[in-house]
Amino acid sequence: MKDRRAFIFDMDGVIFDSERAVIECWKVIAPQYGITDIETHCIAATGLNEEATRRIFKEQYGEELPYEEMRMKRRALFIERFDKGLVPVKPGARELLEHLKESGYKVALASSTSEKTVRRELGIVGLLELFDVVIGGDRVTRSKPDPEIFLMAMEQLNVTPGESVVIEDSFNGVRASHAAGALTVMVPDILQPDDEIRSKADLILDSLFDVLERVKRNE
Repeated sequence: MKDRRAFIFDMDGVIFDSERAVIECWKVIAPQYGITDIETHCIAATGLNEEATRRIFKEQYGEELPYEEMRMKRRALFIERFDKGLVPVKPGARELLEHLKESGYKVALASSTSEKTVRRELGIVGLLELFDVVIGGDRVTRSKPDPEIFLMAMEQLNVTPGESVVIEDSFNGVRASHAAGALTVMVPDILQPDDEIRSKADLILDSLFDVLERVKRNE
């Protein structure tokens, strides 16, 4: 990580332990529509924005699927259960972000979640002020694994891919970061990397505390 000036984070599964929470909410809603295998397709959609997730669900369950109705029920359940700061911040996230800020690095968040939701959730736990740039998935036209969101973050931070580190947990996020040309750090959450993802990730670390240790070691 030597000579890197900027760090770009995904949110769900990296900053928050929220991927499991979202899947659990889908598993409550799906049986109301006769769907019993929703978890498999939720995992396939990890790291994707809302439009890409909609396409996956409709491809699997048919165009007649009332996806928007289901999504609103899932969102309401998530808010009921988790939206008051109850979604845990991942171990090491606060410590890493505070160190990066104090050390003068540029820091961005690039999430497939809508920007309004991203800002609200970061604000609830007091992390929003630690980011110089925040970009939600509703601000890009192409979802991860396309690199658009990371390239946008780099442009707004005024850095090049060669100066940037991306921290991701999802397969699609790793693919997007690799395509953007950044140093790609995977901190696995729901899925462990397969051979393809290992070939695209420059580093695979167990936790954000491990990322912090690497940053300090290279300063």
